[in-house]
Amino acid sequence: MKLIFLFGDAAVGKMTVGQELTKITNLKLFHNHMMIEPVLEIFGTFHSEAIKRLRDVIFEEFAKTQNEGMIFTFMWAFDQPSDWEYVEHVRKLFGSNTEFYYVELIADQQVRIERNKTENRLNHKASKRDLKASEKRLIEDDKNYRCISNPGEIPFKNYLRIDNTHLAAQTAANLIKETFHL
Repeated sequence: MKLIFLFGDAAVGKMTVGQELTKITNLKLFHNHMMIEPVLEIFGTFHSEAIKRLRDVIFEEFAKTQNEGMIFTFMWAFDQPSDWEYVEHVRKLFGSNTEFYYVELIADQQVRIERNKTENRLNHKASKRDLKASEKRLIEDDKNYRCISNPGEIPFKNYLRIDNTHLAAQTAANLIKETFHL
């Protein structure tokens, strides 16, 4: 089995690149808002423990299948030890028979602010539909968390960093597929 960790700042294009990657591979997409949105709807707030537990169920059950693999999208704050611990936690859920890949997307803030308004994003992420609040969160997250790795910081093999500021999602997906022979 393969697990692609697809990570980057808010509105960098993780879900959209993941959608394109699923079209050209046999990998299934599990974007972070697939659990966030229902929890927000039920609890009325971001309930991180509920989101984590729901994700764990998906990971555990998916790891038991014969599927080729999964693309998991999320924001990884490199300055938060808990985020590093979470990546290791997910790796353990999948186990030693899994090949892990790490794809970091980066893009300029202004481009991400524009992407924050795209129809695809708003269709899949109800919590982003209040554009003013969503843009404010994006800017605040940029101030409060470091979601772009430093050179050499990612210690894992099978790592790819893509500046997709000016790349179409399909181009980024093709680059991932070609780089890792998916």
